Amino acid sequence: MSYFFDDALRMTIKTRLDGFARESLHEGALKRAAVAITLVPHDGGAGFLLTRRVAKMRAHAGQWALPGGRLDAGEGPVEAALRELREEVALDPGEAQVLGMLDDYPTRSGYLITPVVVWAAETEGMAPGADEVASIHPFPLAELTRPDSPVFLTIPESDRPVIRLLLGDSHVHAPTAAVLHQFGEVGLAGRATRVAHMEQPVWAWR
Repeated sequence: MSYFFDDALRMTIKTRLDGFARESLHEGALKRAAVAITLVPHDGGAGFLLTRRVAKMRAHAGQWALPGGRLDAGEGPVEAALRELREEVALDPGEAQVLGMLDDYPTRSGYLITPVVVWAAETEGMAPGADEVASIHPFPLAELTRPDSPVFLTIPESDRPVIRLLLGDSHVHAPTAAVLHQFGEVGLAGRATRVAHMEQPVWAWR
């Protein structure tokens, strides 16, 4: 299915997010973080952004990631997601362009992530933040509704399903895969799908 970056898509996604009973978790031992699911014009249609983390980072070097990070003191998830969007990809759409939020996702590495969906029509100045981002990659929104994705794997270390989301010729795992899958289900397909139970591969547990 093709998606056009227009007012109809924006309104559909916002309406579905507004009507979604999002689950806000309160895991006291986990550090709070936010990620931006950033919707952009892409190849005549609509897309979303992923980044490649720089190879020199201490944690998750070289991996696919959504723009995001830990909440600073006094920040909420929306403020943090927008700040990380400015720092990592030099986009500043503003709070009025936030369409909504999805379920909190607890990670094995000790974070509680809140996904924030952002509409970013202006991408002319987009550029990677050198400290954390090696490159920026737009993908078509249709990648989130592929019939062959996601794939669920089993591992001996957990009784929870490991989610693998296929993107182009590559793939991502949770937490990125989990929150993108939920966005595809809620924002694009209109289904109230939960993902907090979806597992990460063992190498992502640290």
